[in-house]
Amino acid sequence: MLCVNMCRILRTVSMSRQAVIRRSMASDPTATDTTRFDFLVIGGGSGGLAGARRAAELGATTAVIESHKLGGTCVNVGCVPKKVMWNAAVHAEYLHDHSDYGFDVGNVHFSWEILKAKRDAYVNHLNRIYRNNLDKAKIQTIQGQARFTSDPEPTVEVNGRKYTAPHILIATGGQPSVLSNAEVPGADLGITSDGFFELGSLPKRSIIVGAGYIAVEMAGILSTLGSKTSLIIRQTGVLRNFDSFVSANCTKELQNSGLDLWKNTQVKSVSKTDRGLEVTLVTKDPEKKTDEEKISTIQEVDCLLWAIGRQPNTSGLNIGEMGVDTDEKGHIVVDEFQNTSRPGIYAVGDVCGKALLTPVAIAAGRKLAHRLFEGKKDSKLDYSTIPTVVFSHPPIGTVGLTEDEAIKARGKENVKIYKTSFTPMYHAITSRKSLCIMKLVCVGKEEKVVGLHMQGLGCDEMLQGFAVAIKMGATKADFDKTIAIHPTSSEEFVTMR
Repeated sequence: MLCVNMCRILRTVSMSRQAVIRRSMASDPTATDTTRFDFLVIGGGSGGLAGARRAAELGATTAVIESHKLGGTCVNVGCVPKKVMWNAAVHAEYLHDHSDYGFDVGNVHFSWEILKAKRDAYVNHLNRIYRNNLDKAKIQTIQGQARFTSDPEPTVEVNGRKYTAPHILIATGGQPSVLSNAEVPGADLGITSDGFFELGSLPKRSIIVGAGYIAVEMAGILSTLGSKTSLIIRQTGVLRNFDSFVSANCTKELQNSGLDLWKNTQVKSVSKTDRGLEVTLVTKDPEKKTDEEKISTIQEVDCLLWAIGRQPNTSGLNIGEMGVDTDEKGHIVVDEFQNTSRPGIYAVGDVCGKALLTPVAIAAGRKLAHRLFEGKKDSKLDYSTIPTVVFSHPPIGTVGLTEDEAIKARGKENVKIYKTSFTPMYHAITSRKSLCIMKLVCVGKEEKVVGLHMQGLGCDEMLQGFAVAIKMGATKADFDKTIAIHPTSSEEFVTMR
């Protein structure tokens, strides 16, 4: 009881201290004194907010510095609005199947404008929720761009005011990579995934450049909603960092969907005409040993979207002043506990360049808060066996090692693969067909499942439960002992031979 009362007293003192800070700042707009917190978070995205709220729950006086909207990439120009658009695209797919299931839907009109308005309203609602959550947690929100100063102790300046803390977390995320006009003439005539969410109407003619998950998702959404879409990839397949089984199938599904896929191709130049953009492409034939190239042009393009990767969002932070190490791509280097090379400064999320996923940043931020403010010295995130979904058409679910990674780690003789492909029951009576593929990667005599990969209807919602089993160390025998749920696609994972 004494401990509980002491904690309440300390929290009250802490809150009073912060209130004094707020009043002094409000009363003297020219004040140059450094405001102190226990925990200072730079970046109001998923990782930063999660770390800040957990730290505040544990009694730390906390502030979050954000230069744009709360929620970061995920809420504003990433996972959330993307999923809304993907949901709309799924509706468009189902429309093709209605007649096969006995429905006469007649003429159906799609309004991008209505969808965008509802999507933006939802995102704005989430922004308000994040702000309310910070206020309820007594976390101070500081609007502006943070920049480290040359002060003896780690300090940042925002709008002429200085802030410091014994623990400063950098959680500034990332941003889409762009090409310069020097690299590709006219490159700035295109947009990135950020710009996709600003489009006021559905483009009639779209070109997506890239082979990663963002390119695949953007191309799928636009094509399915009715834009004539081309996907430009440098090699022969998409998602090359995924298991080869999934990569090959996704490439095939894109082609079967009617999307215009350009393999071994790059953009040579972009120009603007009265009828839209003119995009010149150069294609190499990998079968030919010569350097012969084929030049092609796509005209009347309404939307050219670059999805060629992402880069850390550290511009203007002046982290060099703090002696914070970065890698060759500019990502902040951290150890397993999210420590940077400068004591008292930490980093989580996309700015670190590892496992660029919202739940990863959230988990890392919370683990860090428990270590710093609850005394859990071993609190750290396990970066192995992280499940992820690509919202392609159909969706992809994957967790653990690919076949190639398992062979490299354990040797080919110690790896056993189980896989299958089939037509889901949903498509048994539809004229539109799409396969479901599944693969288990097992190692050792006990056949421990170290990788699970799939693409097909429902795979996005199917993955989470299997990820739990694999994280717990499930073997193929454990899968086999589990009774199948019939009729579902997921039952294939417990009946593979």
